[in-house]
Amino acid sequence: MNGRRRTGLPLLLASALLTPAVPALAETLGEAVALAYESNPTLQGQRASLRALDETIVQAEAGYRPTASLQATVTTDRYTQNALGLNRPIPGVNIPPVVGETQTSGAALNLTQPLYTGGRVAAEVGAAEAAILAGREALRGVEETVLRDVITAYADVRRDQQDVTILEADVGLLLGELDETRARFGVGAITRTDVAATEARVAASQAQLEAARAQLGDSRAAYAALVGRNPGALAPEPSLAHALPANLDDACERAERNSPLIRRADFTERSSAAKLVGAKTQTRPTLSLQATLGYSGGQSGFASPFANYSHDITASAVASFPIFTGGMTSSQIRQAAETNNADRIGIEVARRQTLLTVAQAWNALRGARASLAADEAQVTAANIAFEGSRQEARVGLRSTLDVLIAEQNLAAAQLALTAARHDEYVAAAALLGATGGLYAQDLSPDATPYDPKVNLRRVQRAWPWSPWTPAVAAIDGAGTPRAPPSPPGGADHR
Repeated sequence: MNGRRRTGLPLLLASALLTPAVPALAETLGEAVALAYESNPTLQGQRASLRALDETIVQAEAGYRPTASLQATVTTDRYTQNALGLNRPIPGVNIPPVVGETQTSGAALNLTQPLYTGGRVAAEVGAAEAAILAGREALRGVEETVLRDVITAYADVRRDQQDVTILEADVGLLLGELDETRARFGVGAITRTDVAATEARVAASQAQLEAARAQLGDSRAAYAALVGRNPGALAPEPSLAHALPANLDDACERAERNSPLIRRADFTERSSAAKLVGAKTQTRPTLSLQATLGYSGGQSGFASPFANYSHDITASAVASFPIFTGGMTSSQIRQAAETNNADRIGIEVARRQTLLTVAQAWNALRGARASLAADEAQVTAANIAFEGSRQEARVGLRSTLDVLIAEQNLAAAQLALTAARHDEYVAAAALLGATGGLYAQDLSPDATPYDPKVNLRRVQRAWPWSPWTPAVAAIDGAGTPRAPPSPPGGADHR
């Protein structure tokens, strides 16, 4: 009777694998993505690094603004001399020395306003702007890496949970088979060898189950490290088919337009180009206005050093013309030129690496889809073979070994199917990431987007502004290239 109740178990399990059910109140991939997007330390650290990079443009723009310094001194001069005004003794003359003291003090307020730096400040601002855009693409690359890791961890846990369920059912099935085999042995229908073979298969399945449980524990730990909490019951992953490219050419086109690796290399080259301009500006003259408001005073004896003050005000226009720097400027220009050349080559390196990654991801997805279709067919066929072997064994047409082999093939097919589903989904996510199309908001609409522009606007408003700064920037930036705005897509997709 137990054997009749167990007859449909493999078929039901295979059906569940082919059409997975949604657990009640299960955690979704969108929830995992939203939590990781808010709390993952790798992502938080990269955002902090970008905020630190935002300060470079404030530091560069400070070159347009006036600077002020205050210097104050108090000096005391105490001296000893004889009555004749000499500070050394006179042989044979015993005259008491005279002790004196002089105190002076002064304060000066120095103001400097650059008018023209030869384009140096404009080049520094352009380099900072391009570096910040490159930093945003670096952040987007880290975001995509974290999202792929979360998706992989989620799929790993789902696969391992299903593997444990399959193997638990397999152990239960084999224990039932063992009871039936022993009963048949007791009536002389089979030999002791058949019982031993069944016992060996039960032990192997139990060992496989324990290994699957250990693997599930590892996957749960990896999930918790990324997401910040342990996984519970996980719902099936949402389909990514609507976001995937139609063919390899479409995937490559998307990658060349949106890949954070390529865009970061492009902005890095623009930053080094601006630094090259900055190095060349060292050969140009500079002009600035300087003003000093000074106070000074002094008093002989022990009176206050702050008595008898006088003050003066000076203003000057200072022009500087570089003539000879011992070869330093020429060397720095050559160094900046080669750095820019390396960054320009780096764009092509990034493009080729990205296209290679896209091609590998596309081929992996194609292979995973083919394997998934084959494994689904294999589960159906293996289930039919197992059920047929059991029925034929009861009438003496199959041996116990034939049944055990069919059962082992069914369990292997079921495990292969869960692995194929896992691999197909992970490959789809990898392809989206390689093309630059993996965003947290697409997977989890409730995730609050992180906008790096907010911090940049905040730090730029936090510093003093002078009404003539735009005019100075316009004069200094004449003929100096600036980093162009970010093209559509990439980090601006929010």
